[in-house]
Amino acid sequence: MNIVDSCGWLEYLSDGQNADFFAAAVENVGTLIVPAICIYEVFKRVYEQRGEDAALQAIAIMHQGKVVAVDEVVALNAAKCSLEQRLPLADSLILAIARLEKAVIWTQDEDFKKIPGVKYIPAPQRKK
Repeated sequence: MNIVDSCGWLEYLSDGQNADFFAAAVENVGTLIVPAICIYEVFKRVYEQRGEDAALQAIAIMHQGKVVAVDEVVALNAAKCSLEQRLPLADSLILAIARLEKAVIWTQDEDFKKIPGVKYIPAPQRKK
């Protein structure tokens, strides 16, 4: 099972430098888990940058995987993950879902860099 972090989705959807890294997980929809928090983050960013139609198209692609909502079990596990790993809310929710679903997290978020069960690639340097 695989989870693509929000930054990975954004990289894949924009065909960024690391898009190929995330393609293996995104395109294998039979093993793709999509935390609802990732839908929130991706929709928000794409909507802000390219409008509602583009945001809805991005979310339609994400819905090819199994969407996992935040329930009490996820919330309690996320609280533990946040304390143990010193992670912010969204990252702790993603990690909790990954652990509950026995999934690998694919990311370019440095917060996950040293956590077991994570496939990490450094984010490309953006031009300023």
